[in-house]
Amino acid sequence: MVTLEPAKPHELDLSIAILREGRAFQQEQGFTQWTDDYPTPALIENDIREGGGYLFKIDGEAAAYMYLSFDGDPTYPSIEGKWLSDIPYVVIHRIAFARRFAGRGLSTAVFDAIQALCETRGVRSMRIDTDKKNQRMQHVLEKNGFAFCGYVLFDGDKKWAYEKL
Repeated sequence: MVTLEPAKPHELDLSIAILREGRAFQQEQGFTQWTDDYPTPALIENDIREGGGYLFKIDGEAAAYMYLSFDGDPTYPSIEGKWLSDIPYVVIHRIAFARRFAGRGLSTAVFDAIQALCETRGVRSMRIDTDKKNQRMQHVLEKNGFAFCGYVLFDGDKKWAYEKL
């Protein structure tokens, strides 16, 4: 059984560990999207405290962590390009799989779970961005029906922006 549920305060260390594994995986792939300074434990603690930190679980075991916000992203209105819509959306940030679950093709199940959560809130759009060098994530997004919409700037760095309706 798979679930997507808000991470609880006692799952902070687990969430941080999953993100560290995601950072290590990026480096193994030959790029660094997340530095040693990002995402910080304090940021993840804030994600969880504010209710935006989520764990995707398989049979009760955490397989992935992500941050979901239904309040938008301050960098997204100034896209270099054009979003597919101007309707309310969920933004997906800081998504990473636990090492032992990587390579199982779970991305579709995760995005399906996010979409189901969106439907319960009446939201019909999902947005996400990634680094140009993160070709693996770009492939995953396109495989899961996300369309490339242009570029957004984050800390002066151009990110590839995607949306799925």
